[in-house]
Amino acid sequence: MDILIYGTINSVTLALYAIGFAMVYGVSRLPNFAHGALYVVSGFITWSFLHLLGVNYLLSIILALIATAIIGALIYRFVLIRVRGMEISEIIASYAIGLAILEGFRWGGFKGLTYTLPAFIEGSTEIAGVSVDYQRLLVVGIGAAVVGLLWLFTRYTRIGLAMRGMAQDERAALMLGIDSDLIAVVAMGFGSMLAALAAVLLLPLGNIVVEAGYNILILAIAVCIVGGLGSWMGAVLAAFLIGFAQILTVVYLGAHYQMVVALLAIILTLILRPSGLFGQQKELEERV
Repeated sequence: MDILIYGTINSVTLALYAIGFAMVYGVSRLPNFAHGALYVVSGFITWSFLHLLGVNYLLSIILALIATAIIGALIYRFVLIRVRGMEISEIIASYAIGLAILEGFRWGGFKGLTYTLPAFIEGSTEIAGVSVDYQRLLVVGIGAAVVGLLWLFTRYTRIGLAMRGMAQDERAALMLGIDSDLIAVVAMGFGSMLAALAAVLLLPLGNIVVEAGYNILILAIAVCIVGGLGSWMGAVLAAFLIGFAQILTVVYLGAHYQMVVALLAIILTLILRPSGLFGQQKELEERV
């Protein structure tokens, strides 16, 4: 039962890490390598509002979500839009921005165990004899709700349908009057907000540290590659595959092998099925 319960929690955690990255790539075909940095930025913004300005915790979270979305949209509007369509330049530019943010925090003294966020609900309970704290249960509940709301958003709202149109065929979307750059800005802001949501949910379980930005980026990339780049639901399924594999590794080998599982997942997927579980781009290229 502990493998089942904590495997589910870890899988939902990975889905929260990756779904923003998957959305940005799915809509604009832009690999946002600043994703992990935005995760850390949102945690620091929340901490600053809460501890430095004395703002209410819930309001601090809302302001951090909005601020991170604006930062993500500005990154696209003023930097990434200039290199869009040049794959290598997109990766270099977004990673350079993320690196500058994270190392800027480190240079400014943002390190150690000083920066923490309080749990939403203190305490724990037992499920089938397994002790689970309320914060992790909240992560599972909100994570499931986010996936469901995202599905509804992309199918029953004008912006969501425009995003789906962009993801399926950008040229056809342009012919129908959809502004690709505007939708890409919205997707970048929305993906950044999803990274911020993951941060405010999961950072209370640990500390806000610079290294988290690099780890989150690697895990998000692993989930998206296994699920298929551009497939949002593929990312959710891949999160469960990698999540349970990591928990089994912790139980039978040790906690320090968790990141190895993610890296092995990337390597094996690229060797055996480069397009991932639900990706079709590679197969289409090979048919052509």
